[in-house]
Amino acid sequence: MADPPGGVKKGRLYWLYSLEVRYLGLDVGDARIGVALSDETATLASGLPTLVRVGPRKDVKAVAALVREHGAGEVVVGMPRRLDGSLGPQAEKVGAFMADVRAAVRVPVVEWDERFTSVIATQALIEGGMRRRDRKAAVDKVSAVLILQSYLDARPRT
Repeated sequence: MADPPGGVKKGRLYWLYSLEVRYLGLDVGDARIGVALSDETATLASGLPTLVRVGPRKDVKAVAALVREHGAGEVVVGMPRRLDGSLGPQAEKVGAFMADVRAAVRVPVVEWDERFTSVIATQALIEGGMRRRDRKAAVDKVSAVLILQSYLDARPRT
């Protein structure tokens, strides 16, 4: 029998009959990776600490560790698309990162359109009164939450 999503073992019967799964959301940038996690009912996304990029292998290992630690059953990665929907140079980098993550985890890794998430996140933080110097890492986290929440909201409920 296969291990449960994310490699977390809570007992075989629990895994066989549990419909609850957590989703891990990522906003992948050149310097940081914003991270979000859903609740067990896949209803609400919350931010986790932002990862500082240190190198491709270590970054993938850090994401794989988060998948295991939180028992994530799926990883949702924000794909930066242009306004016309096409993929640019940053999307190619994110696609390569997704391929590396797929090879490192035993759960699905899917892309989700992330257009405007950084703009919306920045605006929300400004309206919340956050200082400019404190916004950098917070923008990545809030963007990851927005990406994951939009994915969760778009999923059909069973």
